[in-house]
Amino acid sequence: MKRYRDFVVLFVLSSCFFFGGSVALGQYYFGRNKIQYDDFQWQILKTEHFDVYFYPEMRELAEIGAALAEEAYERLQSKMNHNITRRIPLIFYSNHAHFQQTNTTPGFLPEGIGGFFEFIKGRVVIPANGSIPQFRHVINHELVHVFTRSKMNRVLKDHRRNANAGMPLWFTEGIAEYWSAGWDSQAEMVIRDAVLSNKLVPLSQMDRIFGSYLMYKEGQAICKYIAENFGEEKLHLLIENLWKASSFSDVMKLTIGLTYKEFDQRWIYDLKKQHYPLLEDRDKPAMVSQAVTTDGVSTKPACFNRDGRDYVVFTSNRTGYSSLYMKPLDQAGKKPRILVRGERSSDFEAFHLLRSKIDVNDQEKLTFVAKSGARDAIYVFDIARRRVTRKLQFDDLVTLLSPCWSPDGRQIAFSGISYAGQSDLYIFNLETEALRRLTNDFYDDRDPAWSPDGRAIAFSSDRTHFGERGKLNLFVYDLASGRINYITYGNHNDYAPAWSPDGQYLAFSSDRDGAFNIWVIRNRRRVPPRKEWTGELTASIGHAEVERAAAARNGLSGALPYPDEFEYDFPSALDPNDELKRLTNFTTGAFDPEWGGEDRLVFTAYEEFSFQIRAIDRLTARFEAMEPAGHDTLRFADHLWTANKLAGKVEATRVKYEKKFSLDIAQSAIAQDPLFGVSGGAQVAISDMLGNQQYHFLVFNNASTRDDFFSSWNVAVTRVEKSRRVNYAVGVYRLKGRFYDRVDNFFERTQLGGFLAASYPLSVFRRVEAAINIRKERRNYDLRGEAVDGIVVSNSFSYVKDNTIWGYTGPLDGERFNFSIGHTIDVHRNDVNFTSIIVDYRRYFRLGQRTAFASRLLGRFHLGKEAYRSYMGGSWDLRLYPLYQIWGRKLFLINNELRFPFINHLIVGSPVGGLGFRGINGALFLDIGQAWDRDYRFRSVLGSVGFSVRARVGGFLVFRFDIGKIFQIRGLTDPRVDFNGGLKKAFWFGFDF
Repeated sequence: MKRYRDFVVLFVLSSCFFFGGSVALGQYYFGRNKIQYDDFQWQILKTEHFDVYFYPEMRELAEIGAALAEEAYERLQSKMNHNITRRIPLIFYSNHAHFQQTNTTPGFLPEGIGGFFEFIKGRVVIPANGSIPQFRHVINHELVHVFTRSKMNRVLKDHRRNANAGMPLWFTEGIAEYWSAGWDSQAEMVIRDAVLSNKLVPLSQMDRIFGSYLMYKEGQAICKYIAENFGEEKLHLLIENLWKASSFSDVMKLTIGLTYKEFDQRWIYDLKKQHYPLLEDRDKPAMVSQAVTTDGVSTKPACFNRDGRDYVVFTSNRTGYSSLYMKPLDQAGKKPRILVRGERSSDFEAFHLLRSKIDVNDQEKLTFVAKSGARDAIYVFDIARRRVTRKLQFDDLVTLLSPCWSPDGRQIAFSGISYAGQSDLYIFNLETEALRRLTNDFYDDRDPAWSPDGRAIAFSSDRTHFGERGKLNLFVYDLASGRINYITYGNHNDYAPAWSPDGQYLAFSSDRDGAFNIWVIRNRRRVPPRKEWTGELTASIGHAEVERAAAARNGLSGALPYPDEFEYDFPSALDPNDELKRLTNFTTGAFDPEWGGEDRLVFTAYEEFSFQIRAIDRLTARFEAMEPAGHDTLRFADHLWTANKLAGKVEATRVKYEKKFSLDIAQSAIAQDPLFGVSGGAQVAISDMLGNQQYHFLVFNNASTRDDFFSSWNVAVTRVEKSRRVNYAVGVYRLKGRFYDRVDNFFERTQLGGFLAASYPLSVFRRVEAAINIRKERRNYDLRGEAVDGIVVSNSFSYVKDNTIWGYTGPLDGERFNFSIGHTIDVHRNDVNFTSIIVDYRRYFRLGQRTAFASRLLGRFHLGKEAYRSYMGGSWDLRLYPLYQIWGRKLFLINNELRFPFINHLIVGSPVGGLGFRGINGALFLDIGQAWDRDYRFRSVLGSVGFSVRARVGGFLVFRFDIGKIFQIRGLTDPRVDFNGGLKKAFWFGFDF
């Protein structure tokens, strides 16, 4: 026991957490690495209400974002009748790969996070993704958080209420989505599917899906329902009335007259009335199409033919990791084969599972995108030989999406987001290694699809009058002239065009009927006559001419980067005689159509909260049987779609970023120990606005008597630098206290010294660490009657790997490894001289979605004079033995565990309410291990076997209950197992190993 244990442990753990960015505090020497690849030269754009942090390469995007933020501020200020009294820090990144390097939060940021509002410093951190409308959406979403949080604090402070009486997560995220996006096809798809699949979670049970995407969308739907049925002002009043009740259900009762359960009755009933009639003329995808995949999330199909047989390649996370798979199209039940394993190595750190398409050509060459280091890479994979043949990365392109083969297999078209944040189309020639840029603007150009004749590329873009609202239409790019034609035009989203092998059909996904379905255009290859300019133009008229005509009508000129001339007889363009028909009529959604042969279409379908690959055959017959839809028409816009900037609208100044430090955490504590008495102290951490530099301060006193007060101060100061790839920490300390050891009994130790520790990430999954600690140390042993008094130097080196996938209570797949070696020596008197070696290897074999076999091999060896002792026993290592009962300078441990779901959801009731637990897991375990001090002949090995239950509470704490029997294995040549006593039980906490 240590007198100042609480303070030291808290200081060390928090420092390691900030320094290492690990997955769990309890096992901080593992964890994936957040790598600072780029040296950003930050600047600040000061507007009326914001300090906008950006780097010079994205200056234009930052000005656009600042203008969008000021517009959002003005709108929310009026809507909420509330003003923010401080300047709001707004930190922009031009793409998600840069965003993942941010130090404003210590945790590792997965691809699904599109921005966040951080409460401590009030920072709003947002990456762009190539779409200005989506950028606007995220800015508005996060600023809704800023306003609602500020309004809540003001209301509670004015009425002297505790801040714990706050808003639930479903409401804060729901109102942020509703007040930033309103209601869109994606939200409609999710709620419609939840209702028709009986997966809608009532508001009164929202804790079952706490933090999930479904909770976000249900929160958005609830806010929409309240606004439409009780009035928009009720959303604002829900915040105003927070002080009146401790339960948000009671706040709803006071505001709209309904508690959670009463609201559920009305809301769910109305949703059923609204959506059940859809089944009369619409179908679920599973009922009218063939299943190609059934497990995990499977998306982005690409098809090819081998020896007359059609195959599909797709991206899936069916094992927890995202990987590329292949299977025959005519064998629905056949298990797919893995082609490329993702998220395990630095080459394939992450696939853009829901964003980037893949493509296969006739030579069975697969092209796909994966994150590799600082930026994305385009890979060429030979399916027949099962190996990568090319890896393409470009200095100025950070994010790459949806590579597509040219018909001759010599070029790849793709969408790329530059360092500046622009999303444009590119072509790379594999023979000449030349990169050609097709578009150059702030429009969001995506999903290129090469026409079968090789003369044009169809793509999706927001470069229309409706694009300002985030709508996407289809276009075709003439490779010879560089001109762009419309294919579709309207206030809807058209995604992912795909040409049929003969070029006669173009399939795409569209929400023009309110839900995402597959639409097909049949191209009759007729050349339209020249049109006179009128108030309405058909969709075959060129994009450049329409925009220039609109510009002329508004007195503008030279506003768009398109050529003056335009040819009307471009053969790949679609003319007014083309037939537009809806191929599917689903209740939910269909995306990413691909041709699986001449007469079959393969696509991604959304159903029962999952994406799966499905197929429709007899395409020609289906198309002929359908009624054609009306053609899109072009109408002159009243204004051009251009992104507003700060210039001329809001006065702003740019200044160089300078570090200004503010508080991250401040806490104090008082500890009472029956042996050591009372001790007290405090810990403070500060950092700069970007989180690149941090300082940690620790002060406490453990004096036993008044005379010891001045000599018993303990002080530690640590500086952590995280702005470069090499993260390091340097610190000084003075520590004094009394300790207890089972061998040496009581002793007093005083240390005065400093340390330097550094971490270099080799990749997201691997790193090396080194540290040196030099101190003046004195130890006085009560029983031994001797002292250690010298200058002690400790140094260590570690190699760490972690590519695990986690479940509710611990890892389920992958491996973790930590090899550490260190040496400690007294360079003054040689009172201390020992070596420490730690080997910790953990492997997880996934057997099902939530089932896995886990194994750990651990060895700790401290050899030499005054060597440390390791302790074992308890739920974290050798289970069912008393905590830390087993000790020695040498230790080994083997854990084996079968993890499986035990109870999906449990609610414990009481007269005043209930406590819900979800994802309760069970495990069968077998542990063996032993520790010893000197020579050991393995006369016995300790072990335990039993059953364990784990439940995660609050998102950060796992309760554990172990039950079983302990045993000893005696003898080496003739081993004998002796079970000791009856059943043992233990209750503890902590994540699985």
